[in-house]
Amino acid sequence: MLCLCCAWSLTYVTVKLALPGVSAVMQAGIRFIVASVLLLAWAHWRGVQLLSRDGSLWPGLLAGVLFAAEFVFIAIGLTRTGASRMAVFVYLAPCFTALGLHWTVSSERLSARQWSGVLVAFAGIIVAFGDGFISERSSLLGDAFGVIAAALWAATTVVLRATKLGATSPTKTLLYQTGIAGITLPLVSVAMGEAGVVALTPLVVACLAYQAVVVAFVSYLVWFWLLTRYFAARLSVFAFLTPLLSVVAGAWLLSEPVRPLFVLALALVAGGIYLVNRR
Repeated sequence: MLCLCCAWSLTYVTVKLALPGVSAVMQAGIRFIVASVLLLAWAHWRGVQLLSRDGSLWPGLLAGVLFAAEFVFIAIGLTRTGASRMAVFVYLAPCFTALGLHWTVSSERLSARQWSGVLVAFAGIIVAFGDGFISERSSLLGDAFGVIAAALWAATTVVLRATKLGATSPTKTLLYQTGIAGITLPLVSVAMGEAGVVALTPLVVACLAYQAVVVAFVSYLVWFWLLTRYFAARLSVFAFLTPLLSVVAGAWLLSEPVRPLFVLALALVAGGIYLVNRR
């Protein structure tokens, strides 16, 4: 989980760096096309059965649609807000996940301490929106899209834990999501009138390769493997590190401003995630 957090913290930075060469939603589409091809090769090499009738089709399709929608909102949001801000809002997802699992999985009920963590995290989101309203009103729509993406990510995790996908191989579970996203996101990009692929410079290609191979293939495969073996809420105890690392990466690589009020918001969100997910 610590390695995953480090990898995820650079994702939005690479999307921003690649925007001059490939539009945002198209980047996500390319990422998941490449990841799906790699997953098919991995499944063939490992002898993973992808076509067996295990009752996962409909929940898999639902998870795929939620997953694709999440990345539409992230991609569009990144054109309207900073990578650091997007990370803070999207990583509200562990709190949304804990709320969803509380109502759907009996073994993951929230305690009083966890409820306090949810409230602290939501207080952080309010502060973050306040920072955007005071200092950077143009980012508010992108910030809101980040919150929607967080809710969609949480909904995907709940589907994984509360349906037969929880007993399905991580490869097949992930392929439902990357496959549907790889098919739909390029179509969404065209329908939105995005510029698509404009210039494949070495930097752009490197960013796309990082997103597709390291993030969408390796890190997600590990993440869904972990979800089949450990409580989702306890895994997410490390997730508070990702927005922290993302803010550092955004400030370092993109020169994004880090204002005191935003730092307070980040601390509240991270603290809330920790309270929700610590043992």
